[in-house]
Amino acid sequence: MLDALIRQRVLESGGWIGFDTFMAMALYTPDLGYYTRGSQVFGTLPRGDGGQSGAASDFVTAPEMSPLFGKVLARQLSQALQETGTDEVWEFGAGSGALALQLLDALDALQVPVRRYTIVDLSATLRERQQATLAPHAGRVEWADALPPTMSGVVVGNEVLDAMPVQLLARVAGVWHERGVVWSDRDTQPGWAWQDRVTDLRPPLEIPGEHDYLTEIHPQGDAFVRTLADRLQQGAVFLLDYGYPEAEYYHPQRHMGTVMCHRAHQVDANPLVDVGSKDITAHVNFTGVALAAQDAGFQVLGYTNQAHFLMNCGIADALQAATQVQRIAAQRLILEHEMGEFFKVIGLTKGAPWDAIGFSRGDKTHRL
Repeated sequence: MLDALIRQRVLESGGWIGFDTFMAMALYTPDLGYYTRGSQVFGTLPRGDGGQSGAASDFVTAPEMSPLFGKVLARQLSQALQETGTDEVWEFGAGSGALALQLLDALDALQVPVRRYTIVDLSATLRERQQATLAPHAGRVEWADALPPTMSGVVVGNEVLDAMPVQLLARVAGVWHERGVVWSDRDTQPGWAWQDRVTDLRPPLEIPGEHDYLTEIHPQGDAFVRTLADRLQQGAVFLLDYGYPEAEYYHPQRHMGTVMCHRAHQVDANPLVDVGSKDITAHVNFTGVALAAQDAGFQVLGYTNQAHFLMNCGIADALQAATQVQRIAAQRLILEHEMGEFFKVIGLTKGAPWDAIGFSRGDKTHRL
């Protein structure tokens, strides 16, 4: 059914659609896309020893890996709420609701008043799961499928930007093309296929060399940041995801792009197969995020890797008080060869900047 809908869009578009359109439909078509069809599973299952297992899931995010993630992140949110004089938290793409539960519990323990916690999520099925998880805080948790005209508070998005549709650019024999998708009936196994069209689009940096080169640009992610800047009247934003600053993202040696798919804890690089049954992501260009934010009126509070950010927020103390099983799980959040270096954090605010604790040491804003 999803293939049929995408084929109809291709037909209406003259036989070709950009990859951003294909990715958006594969992930977000109501009731059929990966995030909206209700049958995908991600997260963890509890083990008897107090740890977590990724069994029966496609992937595991940081808050599902360890409850210390949200507990420590709450310290940064606590400071942000006080610095901005707000009492609301907004979370995008809340998944299982694990992060929301950790943040609310931790903010309560810190005696930080949160009047309302709003989850912005397109999936009705995930909303049901979140409601069950967040039952202890039912009186102040709300859901929305779109942003209001104006808002205030602290915004958090963990692994949100990587799931926003991207456009593919391919330099082939020295000529830049936009790589799109067509339906092919030529082979014995009909299916989706790539097709390039010459384009005036370019990466934000010139790619040295003459070799063939595949990469992405992120107009939807940049538009999301600009929309936040337009709607957020007072507050701060913290976005955590995997990615690079621009110079690393468009390095001459990174010639295969960053698009990848996740299913059953396996990674593959072919989004044209099993459409709707696996996640599709692309790494984040954090320089692009920062520039879009500044152009739209945000101030950048800082940018660093997840290890530095969590250490600055006190994860070392939290680890000392944890059990051995909990420490082993939580260490994956900060180890360099796990999530510590791979994931980055950027902080934004409206109005005058302030010294955010998460960037007190190891700030890499100068590398953006």
